[in-house]
Amino acid sequence: MTESPEQQRPVVPRRRLRTALTRLPQWWPLPACVLLGTVSGLSYGLLASPQYEATSYAMAVAEEETNPAAALGFAQSYGRLVTSDATLSYAQGAAGEPLHALRGQVRSETSPDSPMIAVTGTSDQPGKAADIANAVIEAVIVSSGHVSKDTGVKLIKFTHAMKPDQPVSPSVPLGTAVGTAAGGLLGGLVLLVRPRRTDWSVSAQVPGPTAAEVPGPSATEDGSTAEGRELVR
Repeated sequence: MTESPEQQRPVVPRRRLRTALTRLPQWWPLPACVLLGTVSGLSYGLLASPQYEATSYAMAVAEEETNPAAALGFAQSYGRLVTSDATLSYAQGAAGEPLHALRGQVRSETSPDSPMIAVTGTSDQPGKAADIANAVIEAVIVSSGHVSKDTGVKLIKFTHAMKPDQPVSPSVPLGTAVGTAAGGLLGGLVLLVRPRRTDWSVSAQVPGPTAAEVPGPSATEDGSTAEGRELVR
């Protein structure tokens, strides 16, 4: 059963596409991936919503009868409690964000050399970022005050988070550079794993016999050839 002309038509564009691809140089995936990565990074930098960050600080202070070195250890402990559900649940009312959203909008940092805790709030609104940082730092300070009599260390607010003026991300130049680098890396990997194309093949040529090697008609004793004698017969 033969196929109808309508069923055979889609084969022609496929052959044309395959022919066009075979005519391209073997390194064509590299510039294509670089261009794709650059466009993607530029688009992300231009279209993504900006993110703002605001940071507030608290300091651990030892009581009169407590060893001052203990403040550094408790600062490390309270820094880990900043992102706990108990602290974020207490701060969600003042921050104006639900608990599941605060988990991705709060970051804490501590220093091994000083009893300082930094709480950073992130949001697409500059005022909201400052509110988140201040609400979470207040929650940590209140929690430390409940056990200060037992630990001998309490937290005090060191600085208040201010409304940021400029966003921290996305950056158009940075996004474009990252996209270009990622596209170049992807293109290089494609060149490494793709099968090599063989545009030509070497065929062994077997030399034919020369004219001197071609056997001619054999001559007899009387000088006549075998063909002549055959014709005479």
